[in-house]
Amino acid sequence: MTLSPVTEHSAATAERAYAHFAAKLSFETDPADVAGAMSDGEVDFILIDTRKQGHYTKSHLPGAINVPQTGITAQWLAQLPADKLLITYCWGPACNGSTKAAMKIAALGRPVKELIGGFQYWVREGWPTEGKRPLDARVAAPASTDLGLFA
Repeated sequence: MTLSPVTEHSAATAERAYAHFAAKLSFETDPADVAGAMSDGEVDFILIDTRKQGHYTKSHLPGAINVPQTGITAQWLAQLPADKLLITYCWGPACNGSTKAAMKIAALGRPVKELIGGFQYWVREGWPTEGKRPLDARVAAPASTDLGLFA
């Protein structure tokens, strides 16, 4: 009997799978969890937008602060409350600015997570933004996937 591409490699034991997925969740969070915490008033984190200032000014996640990953220093980090988890984000899956920022933050000794999908998936999931051109994708999104994010 030939195995499918799905089963040709056996699955990890339940214990190893649990450890893997628990570790994965310690490194990342998703837009729905962040939006849910915000709507419940449980904002025990700081959102860090790592995109260029102009993009941040145009539209960003509610309450996010802006610092490109090149601006992350010990002095900058010392200004942020030590009791808050830091969450970095960039444009989306094809942008690694948030990964670089998270790495620098961790190297400076602070806990940090990365937002899966970044700004792109925040908007795709329909969560509102702030800025000069705020988006509420639930109301304003055109039928296509072009939300005018790069205009």
